[in-house]
Amino acid sequence: MGIWGEDWASYQSAAPDTSGLSFAFVKVTEGTGYVNPEWQSQRDHAKANGLVWGGYHYPHMGASVQTEADFFLSQVAWKPGDLVCLDWEGYDAANAGVSRSQQAAYKDAFLHYVKGKLPHNPVGVYANVDYWHNVDTTGYYGDFLWIATAGLPAGQPGISAPWLFHQYSAASVDHDYCHLASTQALRDWALAFASPSTPPGGTDMPMTPADVQLLLNTRVPLAKLPGGYVPSVAELLNGSKTADDQLAALGKTVSAQGAAITALVAQLGAQHPGVDTAAVVAAVQAAIAAAVVHVDVAVTQPPAAP
Repeated sequence: MGIWGEDWASYQSAAPDTSGLSFAFVKVTEGTGYVNPEWQSQRDHAKANGLVWGGYHYPHMGASVQTEADFFLSQVAWKPGDLVCLDWEGYDAANAGVSRSQQAAYKDAFLHYVKGKLPHNPVGVYANVDYWHNVDTTGYYGDFLWIATAGLPAGQPGISAPWLFHQYSAASVDHDYCHLASTQALRDWALAFASPSTPPGGTDMPMTPADVQLLLNTRVPLAKLPGGYVPSVAELLNGSKTADDQLAALGKTVSAQGAAITALVAQLGAQHPGVDTAAVVAAVQAAIAAAVVHVDVAVTQPPAAP
């Protein structure tokens, strides 16, 4: 079960065929000097036909992140429910001289900056498997991951990271799949970001990835970390750089559990609006608390005598 979409650029018409589609991503800008001349018509056509719409930016990663992001954001009067995306790939001449480390840093900085500008919209990244496996260093994708995998069936992108969209074919036009159950489920998920101040589990609103992120950003005091450093839950799950080797090893062990929890909550909230989100939040908090307790014990307790 899932829904279908496409992504459009100036290569497509101003009004592509929307038959059988639930969503469409449209290229808006590239670098700081290109604007897709068809993007507004394509967006309006998508929305008029009931599709969830997203706009994306193709970067020149040797340039200023802020300058490029501002150029992109300024083109659109962003509305609640609009998806905002970075098309993170750099096989062209504009990015040929940019190191992979700089490209990786660009991705994270762009997502953080744009989310700061548009806190009420889902902000995510498009990446193919090569970039996800060989350029990415942090696993950070913002609010959603749109992954491209050629030659594999729709919904089977071949990665372990939680994903929302899968580009599975580029024949004539890029074809995409979303694992949510309906157009309305995707729309509800996107619109949920319009009320980020709602406490997670405080109402019957479906829980979003942003809610989970709030939990992961919570900082937890640990007694004997160097310099009195207070790590976040996310750092604990992924291995704090300031902790000793034992903490890092434990963090890596439970990082997969953290990713699984994030994916589960996002999917439950989107697919089942009537779910008891308070119970889901409690389960997430309990899982995180258990991980933190285990890490705390490992760090603060001396090894048992042989």
